[in-house]
Amino acid sequence: MPTVRCGDIDVYYERSGEGPRLLFLNGSGATLASSGLLIDLFRSRFDVVAHDQRGLGQTDVPPGPYTMAQYAADALGLVDSIGWDRFRVAGISFGGMVAQELAVTWPERIERLALLCTSSGGPGGASYPLHELADLPADERVARGLELLDTRFTPEWLSSHPDDQALVELLAGRMSKQPTADSERGERGQMEARRHHDVYDRLAKIACPTFVASGRYDGIAPLANGEAIAAQIPGSELHVYEGGHMFVAQDRAAFPEILEFLATSS
Repeated sequence: MPTVRCGDIDVYYERSGEGPRLLFLNGSGATLASSGLLIDLFRSRFDVVAHDQRGLGQTDVPPGPYTMAQYAADALGLVDSIGWDRFRVAGISFGGMVAQELAVTWPERIERLALLCTSSGGPGGASYPLHELADLPADERVARGLELLDTRFTPEWLSSHPDDQALVELLAGRMSKQPTADSERGERGQMEARRHHDVYDRLAKIACPTFVASGRYDGIAPLANGEAIAAQIPGSELHVYEGGHMFVAQDRAAFPEILEFLATSS
């Protein structure tokens, strides 16, 4: 099992694929095990490093509280351990928050940056406070979480859009699983770090080409938040896709465009 010591924790990671160096940063509660299909799409064109973030999966679950600065430092410690000086970054949802913190703190390290369905916090807008769902009964938590994924997801919509219905059923199954005590503690720590995320006033420090992508019907990281990020990062590109928080699985144009941007020579 490949692990590396990053500060106070042992971080589990995987590396595979060929091409430009790419650090992939996962979303809230997601692990390498649960996101393998998504990460494989990047591995088709890149030398990808991805890890279970602190408190999740096979990475250590240290005592909290956790901070966004720690998540960014964990990621930098990982790429330092494998000898990467400069690299590209793709961050989705919570991973996009970590990616922003990483990019404003060490802008000289990043060649290209893709920020997917995420938020800056502060005046740029926060993502939906998912920590408020944590104490709801399981069925209510799942139902509310699915409503937020795409603001169109009514029973009527889903009954006439089988691909979205299949996506909802897949995610509902994952969300219904009972976490272990350690994983629940780690997820709550991540939610707290997410809750205090605010990088808006520092976004102008990002110096690399940046691709900002939002789903038009995202109830977790609304389009307005993506617009605010793009307005703050010099020379960034805003792309809007027909979908919600999972637009990468809903709009067939999204993934090819993200991959093409990241693969372009800087």
